[in-house]
Amino acid sequence: MQVSVETIEGLGRKMTIELPQTDIDSKVSERLQSISKTAKINGFRPGKVPMNVVKKRFEPQVKGEVLGALINDSFYKAVQQEELRPAGQPEIKPVEGAEDSKDGFSYEATFEVYPEFDPKFDESLKITRPVVEIQTTDVDEMVNKLLEQRTDYSTVERVSADGDQIVIDFTGRMDGEEFDGGKAEKAPLVLGSKQMIPGFEEQLVGLQAGDEKTINVTFPESYQAENLAGKECEFDIVVHEVKESVIPEMNEELVKSFGIEDGNVETLRADIQKNMERELKSRLDNEVKTQVMDGLLDLNPIDVPAALVKEEIGRQREQFMQQMAAEADASMLADELFEEQARRRVRLGLIVGEIVRRDSITADAGKVREQVEHMAGSYQDPQQVIDYYYSNPEMLQNIEGLVLEDTVTQAVVAKSSVTEEPRAFADVMNPPAPESESKEEGTAETT
Repeated sequence: MQVSVETIEGLGRKMTIELPQTDIDSKVSERLQSISKTAKINGFRPGKVPMNVVKKRFEPQVKGEVLGALINDSFYKAVQQEELRPAGQPEIKPVEGAEDSKDGFSYEATFEVYPEFDPKFDESLKITRPVVEIQTTDVDEMVNKLLEQRTDYSTVERVSADGDQIVIDFTGRMDGEEFDGGKAEKAPLVLGSKQMIPGFEEQLVGLQAGDEKTINVTFPESYQAENLAGKECEFDIVVHEVKESVIPEMNEELVKSFGIEDGNVETLRADIQKNMERELKSRLDNEVKTQVMDGLLDLNPIDVPAALVKEEIGRQREQFMQQMAAEADASMLADELFEEQARRRVRLGLIVGEIVRRDSITADAGKVREQVEHMAGSYQDPQQVIDYYYSNPEMLQNIEGLVLEDTVTQAVVAKSSVTEEPRAFADVMNPPAPESESKEEGTAETT
């Protein structure tokens, strides 16, 4: 077998492989000999068919099968011999005139390879590590939120105020005509909850049971119903009830309803703080990890194989379609919608993967177990979740991938310039909404 390799463009390679005729003839002969032992041809007993008859009947088919097997086998031997790492499947085509050659068979394999590079990360990468301590007031606020979730409402004979729940009928009209979705009867609405469009709830403050009022509002330009977006409408309102909120007292019975068997408030607070610490750790780790991944992308501007980007686009489209209605048509989603994010994920996958290979990083079994237990901690029966992961190899492999990324993150942070920044718990857990959609973290799966 003779092999020659040509770089065609960027990561593209064209490999020409020549298969000796003797190898082809030998394999064809072996296959025909095997067939002759079991071939059933009219006029001959099984195993007694003359070889010239077997050849005439089966040689064209056998030659095609042999060439297919030899091409597959020789390609992978050739890439090993040439120390190449193909990315995606090769495009195979015979060299012109190869089918008629008596000296053997030659074919060309065109494919892309993984980029060869030495991943860079050093002190030029700036990392800001948030430092957060959970304060007693943070726990107090979380307890209050739990109480608010158990809020009940009691009917009152007074005008409505912000925070009250009112029960209303409403009918919406645009240009004097009612529109779909603009009508409801005895609908409960908490004033100030921002459940309705801007300007709606504010105009219902100061009403009492039996009142009727017509209000005017303008739908936001970004409203999902295009026929209403940016349009002025009016709503006829009828108030049936006004109810004020009643926040329950934190007593033993209520504490037990949160799953705290001893009914002790301090036990509940300790449990709440433990959950807050777990969520905080995840948020802080992800914030640092995002900075690391962004930094690795900046320091390692590598080319990526188009074949891997195409595969990642396919995965993202499939995930998107799973979230859409069953009748959605995937063909309507252009590759361009996913390409930027797919290219980012593939680049990260290549960079992280190369660091893992270069530094011989493995997913420590103890850290995998720790990660599974950390994820299971937020469930009512953590052991059931742990058992599920360890009985599902694919799910466990995903956790191992996360551990590898975390290990790479720690290695990068160790060589970066790190600045600690004191932050409040609330600022970390409830950051202001970004102006644009944030980047999805994680890397594309690579081989």
